[in-house]
Amino acid sequence: MAQISGSDSRKPPAPGAPWLEIVVPARNEESRLPAGLARLCAKAAELPGSVAIIVVDSASTDDTVGIVRRWPPGAVPVRLISCTRPGKGVAVRAGLLASTAPYVGFCDADMAADLSAMDEAVTLLLDGRPLVLGSRAHPASVVEDRHSVFRKAGAAVFRAAARRIAPGVTDTQCGLKFFAGPVARAAAHNLRAPGFAFDIELIVRCRQLGAEPTEIPVRWQDVPGSTFSVRRHSLAAFIEVAAIRQAVRTPAAVPPELAKAAAEAVTPRGPGERARRRDGGEHQPGRAADADRVMPAGRALA
Repeated sequence: MAQISGSDSRKPPAPGAPWLEIVVPARNEESRLPAGLARLCAKAAELPGSVAIIVVDSASTDDTVGIVRRWPPGAVPVRLISCTRPGKGVAVRAGLLASTAPYVGFCDADMAADLSAMDEAVTLLLDGRPLVLGSRAHPASVVEDRHSVFRKAGAAVFRAAARRIAPGVTDTQCGLKFFAGPVARAAAHNLRAPGFAFDIELIVRCRQLGAEPTEIPVRWQDVPGSTFSVRRHSLAAFIEVAAIRQAVRTPAAVPPELAKAAAEAVTPRGPGERARRRDGGEHQPGRAADADRVMPAGRALA
């Protein structure tokens, strides 16, 4: 199972340092961020060890920054990063590159994907899966979708375009993704898509580093207040998809230290893990022991 920190994937994090950092991109989210951040902090506090949250403000013009700055101290530290450029892809890239933990993920500010899925995501990460994606298209997912017929049709077309770039991934856009930290940082280094379609490029860049995705089911509920507008953003999103398709034709150059750490993160740790990856079998054996080595608090997942 992966034990990743900085440029050496075999070392545990320093005492007191978070073993998991969760990035939350936010642009003009003053109405949805307080409830979403409270839920995320509560869930993170349930996880073993030290977990931290990074909120990335994406050039907000409302009180998003103030909400984070006034956030009360608690068991889960919350820090703020500011981006002068708007764009979800820009914000997530900044958050991933600012991370230092062995594992990293990101969630949408509205927490539309129920955070209970984090339990399975964390288990898979600790068992050596370097890329774990929430998927609303997973057979076991429960989805409450209140979108219009027009938006649903546009989403279907978008998914078809995304599958041509990231084949085998049933849902590139679900706002719940977790990574081995070195893989995320190496993939984000050359991430160029600034907008809503950035997930496609991020997944492909991870694959080019040797990290194959594992999709997990989610409970997903549409939350009013999305900043994405079908009428205003669809054309830009499809233009971005076309640009991504061209950009990922060849792997991007990655600094040697990032490439080395990413390679270590995706290397199977032994015959047992290789068999579990190959066969898609149960991911429970040994997780408590590995969790004790990775997580400073020493509490394994229940």
